[in-house]
Amino acid sequence: VQLQASGGGLVEAGGSLRLSCAASRMPFSINTMAWYRQAPGKQRELVARITGPGSTFYADSVKGRCAISRDNAQNTVHLQMNSLKSEDTAVYYCYVDTHFGGNYWGRGTLVTVSS
Repeated sequence: VQLQASGGGLVEAGGSLRLSCAASRMPFSINTMAWYRQAPGKQRELVARITGPGSTFYADSVKGRCAISRDNAQNTVHLQMNSLKSEDTAVYYCYVDTHFGGNYWGRGTLVTVSS
């Protein structure tokens, strides 16, 4: 199983970033895909998730500024982040869970928003 995340980096406040995560070698078909984040000194928190049929959920802190999407054929998930704030600075982790059990985490990609 491999979850390869990309797209993190340094951006000024108000800017945008697009995170991507490609899942490969999955033992079962993917159910939910999601992005979590962990800021320094804080617990990991859910940012957004998307089910196979496309239902989405967003944390209140990013609602209206982020959009999650997925390509089921490619087993990829994206997170478009706009109007970034300094409080969005964190390591962002890709997460998937599969039908018939099993959930997996990517290694994380760092997003730094400078004010």
